[in-house]
Amino acid sequence: MKSRTLNVVLAACVVALTAVAAAAQDARDTIRIVGSSTVFPFSTAVAEHFGQSSDFPTPVVESTGSGGGLKLFCAGVGFEHPDVTNASRRIKPSEVERCAENGITEITEVMFGFDGIVLGNSRGARQLSIDIPDLWLALAAEVPDANGNIVANPYTMWSEINHSLPAAAIRVMGPPPTSGTRDAFVELVMEQGCEHFEAVAVIEESDEDRFESICASVREDGAFIEAGENDNLIVQKLEADPDAFGIFGFSFLDQNINKIQGAVMNGVEPTFDNIAFGDYPVSRSLYFYVKNAHLDLVPGIAEFVAEFTSDDAWGPFGYLADKGLIPLPDHDRATMAETANSATPLSL
Repeated sequence: MKSRTLNVVLAACVVALTAVAAAAQDARDTIRIVGSSTVFPFSTAVAEHFGQSSDFPTPVVESTGSGGGLKLFCAGVGFEHPDVTNASRRIKPSEVERCAENGITEITEVMFGFDGIVLGNSRGARQLSIDIPDLWLALAAEVPDANGNIVANPYTMWSEINHSLPAAAIRVMGPPPTSGTRDAFVELVMEQGCEHFEAVAVIEESDEDRFESICASVREDGAFIEAGENDNLIVQKLEADPDAFGIFGFSFLDQNINKIQGAVMNGVEPTFDNIAFGDYPVSRSLYFYVKNAHLDLVPGIAEFVAEFTSDDAWGPFGYLADKGLIPLPDHDRATMAETANSATPLSL
């Protein structure tokens, strides 16, 4: 009888030790970050600096796109889920709801700077100068014809839209729908551009859904090519094809200025100063989001946030400015740093 009891106790101990070992194996001490391809180089720079200057491991940063990152981030709490996600657009209310449904009730939002969206091409080609309405005509799935009817986009050459544009085939590589850059481009270029056409504007009064679809839908006939989340791959393709254009963040233009050039948009060049002063028309805010439930789960998250929001990183003369980040004004940086470092939960 005693032998049988001893065996039961030993078996229970083995089960308990196995569970502890499994939990220890599942635990991690390295911060996991996902999200925007535009934010990726900034987040990577902070991660590398953090790993070199602190006692914590270098965080792992993955480029999954803003939408993809928020989907992973909102999937749940625990070591198998990321701690931080980067985004080149603000989190949507529907994504906050998805997070809450999966037990993520407190998220800290950090807006850390600005970026411009660039239409770029090879430095070996002519620099493009284009207005936003003409760019919408080039990339929209449907456009008005001469009689004011909405038809499938018939334009195959830039010069068919405006004689001042190149006599070359419209071929633009850009990000997929999961990308924050795509979301921002649709909002700042497509939706803004379509409003200049009366034939489209009148539809808003009778059918708002149809109006929004016409404004936001990108053509799928080969003139626009989804190039994935790898902006570096777009740069390589532009070098190889001088007639092609690409859509990406200003930081990639800044880092590859010897290879590519940005188009003049509404008469304004995409430069650091023009974006910082609000003159360049296609610019957006950049964010990262912290899962507050993981602050006590994975070591170093609070310290990583403190590094990201330090003047040495995101300040006017910080190492992120060297990578093309347009810093927030001093007052906004101070306010956002307080929010970030106190882990103040987001309230939409």
